[in-house]
Amino acid sequence: MKAWVLKAVGQPEYIEVPAPELRPGQVLLSVGAAGICGSDIPRIFETGTYHFPTIPGHEFAGTVVDAYSREDRRWIGKRAGVFPLIPCGECFACRERHYEMCQSYDYLGSRSDGGFAEFVAVPSWNLIELPDAVSMEEAAMAEPAAVALHAVRRLAVQAGDTVALYGLGTIGILITQWLRICGVGHVFAVGHNLGHGELMRRTSLEAYEYRNAAGMEDACDTVAWILASTGGRGADIAIDCAGTPETLTDCINCVRAGGQVLAVGNPKGEMRLEQAVYWKLLRRQIRLTGTWNSTFDHTPEDDWHRVMTEIESGELKPAELITHRLPPGELLRGLLIARGREEYHNKIMLIHPDSCYVPDNERMGTGL
Repeated sequence: MKAWVLKAVGQPEYIEVPAPELRPGQVLLSVGAAGICGSDIPRIFETGTYHFPTIPGHEFAGTVVDAYSREDRRWIGKRAGVFPLIPCGECFACRERHYEMCQSYDYLGSRSDGGFAEFVAVPSWNLIELPDAVSMEEAAMAEPAAVALHAVRRLAVQAGDTVALYGLGTIGILITQWLRICGVGHVFAVGHNLGHGELMRRTSLEAYEYRNAAGMEDACDTVAWILASTGGRGADIAIDCAGTPETLTDCINCVRAGGQVLAVGNPKGEMRLEQAVYWKLLRRQIRLTGTWNSTFDHTPEDDWHRVMTEIESGELKPAELITHRLPPGELLRGLLIARGREEYHNKIMLIHPDSCYVPDNERMGTGL
């Protein structure tokens, strides 16, 4: 098969490699669509994966074409999304079914080979069958959509709440879609790209407002803007999707007394708060909450199943965030677009042509 193999930091290569050999509990997925995540940029160009070589990519969906065991052959021919975190099943978090907080997890695309390939070996436990109305590219957007939903579910959101949101990439805009579904009528969003603001208002609500934090004509003191817009009261909820000391500070400064602050964004470096800001956190009794990944436990109300339900109903529109659709061989181009930030982009998606894969009968069902 063809795959993008990360041989070292900054060295992704599109080469022929052996197709995955299935192990007990695994199926073979023919990848239909795979998205580039913001975390893929530092993973490929700066920090590397957990070992080399590795095939990156954790936002993907496809069609099951082979299975190790007879039990899992029921998946063959079905379209599926993939929860990329592989829990250990033994730690305290796993015993409580909080798999997103597993202490000894594997992960497709960073610790194990992922979706920037023609085929991926995936535990059948990690599959979610796609409703007929959910497209392959929508399914590849399910991972960030579930992360965004999980973040919103960490809050006590009420219809009519006012929300301040810092950082308007893919997760940020998906959060605004979930806030709309929850009945939130007004969001004050802050970012560094006018295109993101336009995309948010088009896919969420026209009432949601946007300001550039710096470097553009309408740059302003965003905290002053939010406070003035709420009559000095502050937002009911403030969400930090950027992961910097400045944005976390702004969230604490713009939220009302007794309000909620949610930390979502991966930190870009050390996170430090000035003493005066910490005092505000204490004296105004602000609730500071973190969020991580998404829930997947095969129940109708886990984050992934809720995502599929809302996509199927048309309420959630993750595919509208896709700005680039590229063939698999152009992953490097997509990575450079995302890294360079000179060309407007939100979600960059690799779209695979229909697979002509035929299972090898000699290999199929080797675990029986």
